[in-house]
Amino acid sequence: MKRTTILLVGACFLVFNVVAQPKYEFRAAWIATVDNIDWPTRGNYNTESQKAEYIHLLDMHKRNGLNAVIVQVRPCADAFYPSQYEPWSQWLTGKQGKAPVPYYDPMQFMVEEAHKRGMEFHAWCNPYRAEFQIGKSSIAANHITKMHPEWFLSYGGTRYFDPGNKEAQHYVVNVIRDIVSRYDIDAVHFDDYFYPYPISGKEFPDKDSYQKYGNGLSLADWRRSNTDSIILKLSNAIKEENRLCRFGISPFAIWKNRSQDPEGSETQSMTNYNELYADILLWLKSGWIDYVAPQIYFEFGHPRAAYEVLLDWWAKHSYGRHCYVGLGIFKAGTNAAWRDKTQIPRQIQAMRKYPEIQGAIYFSTASFLKNPLGWNDSLRFNYYKEPALVPPMSWLDSVRPGTPDVVSIKPVDTTLRIEVVRTTADKRKIKAYRLYACYNEEYSNNNFYNAQLIGCRFDQCDTCVFYAPLRSDKKFVRFYVTTLDDENNESKPYPNWPIKLEAVKVDRLGWTLNKETNTAAIPPTP
Repeated sequence: MKRTTILLVGACFLVFNVVAQPKYEFRAAWIATVDNIDWPTRGNYNTESQKAEYIHLLDMHKRNGLNAVIVQVRPCADAFYPSQYEPWSQWLTGKQGKAPVPYYDPMQFMVEEAHKRGMEFHAWCNPYRAEFQIGKSSIAANHITKMHPEWFLSYGGTRYFDPGNKEAQHYVVNVIRDIVSRYDIDAVHFDDYFYPYPISGKEFPDKDSYQKYGNGLSLADWRRSNTDSIILKLSNAIKEENRLCRFGISPFAIWKNRSQDPEGSETQSMTNYNELYADILLWLKSGWIDYVAPQIYFEFGHPRAAYEVLLDWWAKHSYGRHCYVGLGIFKAGTNAAWRDKTQIPRQIQAMRKYPEIQGAIYFSTASFLKNPLGWNDSLRFNYYKEPALVPPMSWLDSVRPGTPDVVSIKPVDTTLRIEVVRTTADKRKIKAYRLYACYNEEYSNNNFYNAQLIGCRFDQCDTCVFYAPLRSDKKFVRFYVTTLDDENNESKPYPNWPIKLEAVKVDRLGWTLNKETNTAAIPPTP
């Protein structure tokens, strides 16, 4: 296939002067379904209304510059998808076990709609919660609490899987394996609920399991070993089904206090390690998880857990895995610190000073609907004004896709039609095609590294077409095109050889036009 020559043409694109922003940055929001926190709204059991509502949320996040959503698809041993293991969620249809009417697969729909917009979809699952409010929740006859009541423990009005029960662990792993095997998700995401948050004066009732399986360990060490065990099992199962599917954990913000361990943070709080029995650092050091998203829902200068202290600590303790900071947009207006409209912007600025921090996740989506303290506008028009790629994970895949081909450049009215195809030698799936332009004529080399992204198509196919409006001032711009694969690796640009900025203007549009092939081209110079 013959390549069209250099994409050095005039075009009319709107260019913004903004502060330099990261090319790679994870920008996501949680969409909680438990108790209808974010989606669908309570009482909305109509299929088309649910779809419209979800699309509205996605479009809002896309406008705000986000590139991923983390959607809760298994909030309480139930499912927002057809499952051989668990019944339909009560928060989807009003009654646990009842299928959507008209029927649809919400997970399939949500994944496809996210991918259409170039957004990643992380399937958020709660590992152990089984009955949200004992005696009040809708429970289907085939729910696992009915099938295996011996696997469960009650604590604080909620029913949980017993984390020490190996059969229960095996069941949970199979549920997650099923999701990964059937859906084109980008990641499996677990929140901070392993052992439940402690209730003052009440001990978690796992004495029988401890006596049966404790094997000489202290109660605390045994509980931590149970959590370690399921994380390792989940990690192995996910990679066995899809080695490129990521596994992320969003823990409570504090691993240990320094008063408890020299490696801990300068904080004074409950901890993952001692109260929730989750040794996050072990999982990171061992490579069992691909990213950590600590929920740093604290403000700058908090007396017991300051944002800046925890940010610095996690940057130094991610052990080469990705770290996305959980930001508490839901706290807007709750106290003096969170009535300060600069709180979230300053948190973003501080986060970007650490190369070990690759992005942020916001809790939660419903808060964005109110544009609290103008933070939607801050993201859309400032901090996330320039789109960012999700950072690739080199330990999963570091191979670049092939450089695409540009097969034709044709004038169409007042635009330039640029047709791009994947190189025939590369068989991997293409996630997106990206169009860049280098505007700054002061650069003598005028190359790709000075270029600005001006278009992105998430066609997920072998070909794509860009329409570039032509500049009325006939000033020349250099275009480059790349491809992006499913693991966020970007190809080298086309064209990828140095060309002197030179052009022959032969008509009113200001570029060379080959009348025989109807292509616009700038011939390379020696």
